[in-house]
Amino acid sequence: MRPVTTFIRHNSIKALLAAEKGAKAISKGNLCSNLFDVEPKYIGTDVRIIKETEDSTFIAKCDINGRIVDKPFKILVTTDLHLCDDMELINKTLALLARHVEAEKPDLILFTGDVVLTDHQQVDCIQFGRFMEKMGIYWAYVFGNHEARAEKEYHKYLMLKNLTSFPHCLSKFGDPSLFGYGNFFINILSSETSIQQSIVMLDSGRNTSPTHNVENDAPAELKCYDFLKKGQIEWYKNNILNLEKEYGKFKSIMMMHIALCEYQEVMELDENENYVPTGKAEILYGGMYESIGCSEFNSGMFKAIKELGSTQAVVVGHDHINDFCAKYDGVYLVYAQCGGYNTYTMGSNFGWDEKDWMQGVTMIDVAEDGEIVFRQRFNRDYL
Repeated sequence: MRPVTTFIRHNSIKALLAAEKGAKAISKGNLCSNLFDVEPKYIGTDVRIIKETEDSTFIAKCDINGRIVDKPFKILVTTDLHLCDDMELINKTLALLARHVEAEKPDLILFTGDVVLTDHQQVDCIQFGRFMEKMGIYWAYVFGNHEARAEKEYHKYLMLKNLTSFPHCLSKFGDPSLFGYGNFFINILSSETSIQQSIVMLDSGRNTSPTHNVENDAPAELKCYDFLKKGQIEWYKNNILNLEKEYGKFKSIMMMHIALCEYQEVMELDENENYVPTGKAEILYGGMYESIGCSEFNSGMFKAIKELGSTQAVVVGHDHINDFCAKYDGVYLVYAQCGGYNTYTMGSNFGWDEKDWMQGVTMIDVAEDGEIVFRQRFNRDYL
């Protein structure tokens, strides 16, 4: 019954939103204060979907005749928008995101979790999807630890179903045998026979559970943030190897919400309780102002990354006031800029003025040969 129930609920929400929009217009804004008010500018794109599989989408920049062209590719990443409770902060968050998109005109927009967290998530997933669609750019969303309470509950299923109903959303449910919802690849082609960059998107879960602990050789009693499962790691390895058979060697970027354990190797607390470099990594920009919110169990994804040699960067969210980009053991470990305001900030934690906060977006410039450069953009520049 799930597909039928989902169809009914999804279309009921759309009808409700349409009715509320009319009521808000007639009442001149006095009714339906739950509606997002931000109207982003249309940007458009020359990116096209070339083909799709159960867990992968192949995209490319194309000329006016639909032929794939080999050009630089620009990706905008942000995280932890925490769209919840306060409509003023929701609209502020979305308005500033739209300003960055308008300025950069990215080819792809990615969210690494904890985005739509309102009391009416199903309704606001559709509102968020409509906001994104108005810009005419492809986008994708992976879950964080706050979107849902369980691995494969119906609530989480319906959220993703609502998001994937939008034409420019590249998220997929992925292999149903894997942990969670939303393990998928976005492969950026530079020609019919070569991959410019592959994006690996993973559901990093919420908290550990005795069942998954035992299945993945972690202590059964372990209680902490979740870890990537054996099945996800094997799926990643198999996909990379299968793609290499068809397209040859290529570079990739991995994205999820919760950081890998290796992020702890970048900085450490000194005697004054400040985070300072460990000397084990090259820090390219940014800082660390809270502990790494990773699992206490290392399930081995970084080992798999090193073994295959494809993934040159890991990008995460979750820790709102960490924003470093570091190179550790040959791999970039990156925090996407936190974009939200309805969460703890440098203001709430340290009393900093908003002009110094790190809210914003992270840009990834991908060259024709797959090499990447990370850049920070800050919301404070638009305040």
